[in-house]
Amino acid sequence: MALELRHWFLVVVIWTLLAACGIFPATALAEAVVKIGGTGSAMGAMKQLAVEYEKSYPGTNIQVLPSLGSSGGIKAVLGNGIDLAVASRPLTKSEQQQGAVAMEYAKSPFVFVTNPKIKKNDISVRELEAFYNNATSNWPDGSRIRLILRPENDSDTRLLSSISPTMEQAVKAALSRPGMIMAITDQESSEAIARIPGALGGATLTEIISEKLPLNVLSFNGVQPSTKTISDGTYPLVKSLYLVTAPNSSAEAWKFIAFVRSLTGRKILTKTGNLVVELK
Repeated sequence: MALELRHWFLVVVIWTLLAACGIFPATALAEAVVKIGGTGSAMGAMKQLAVEYEKSYPGTNIQVLPSLGSSGGIKAVLGNGIDLAVASRPLTKSEQQQGAVAMEYAKSPFVFVTNPKIKKNDISVRELEAFYNNATSNWPDGSRIRLILRPENDSDTRLLSSISPTMEQAVKAALSRPGMIMAITDQESSEAIARIPGALGGATLTEIISEKLPLNVLSFNGVQPSTKTISDGTYPLVKSLYLVTAPNSSAEAWKFIAFVRSLTGRKILTKTGNLVVELK
């Protein structure tokens, strides 16, 4: 695995230097299609990166697919269904054994969001524990809280459960409660929160900013979510984002990875609510 990561590093550095100089092998100049898929929370930023990439390299078509989820994206890149996957979790041992290699390229705050009509600015750990424990919780104005849940094995659910032992039990209780609203993908979750009166759920700041979602973003325990507050450690809830390649990933996919790591790519990531992670 260490050797594979060193290979990752060398390839990205070489392609980044070539991108900076405007020099690429002749084979990379032919028309090409690059399919990208994976976690929905990163797709909005990937679409903006794709637009700028195509301006710089006419003849290349970057196709950013609807949300496949992290596991779906990794499975697709290993099966040669797409050229590059984006994940919001580390690789499993099985995925590594199949040849997948992941590079963390950004972090973004995980945030609590409500339906835009909810007049609330902050949420505390104790409130969250109570809301997830109690099926009949209400907002301060008396309206009912409608939790939008994610599957038990989803990275958002695991992050929620990690907040506190009491929260872990509260999430389990909510998942076992009949009649709860379950969203499979990030986009389904955000759409449900925007549509359903009284809705409360989680999202990633980059998804909200890049897709201009009409959601009410809450501070957490009095701390505003931002790239600055995750950088200085004052905001504790963070999702890491990874670019994932497979043994047969194309030269054009590597060229796009270099663009993501370039100055232009980094500016787009920062603008869309991401803290860029340096290559190690």
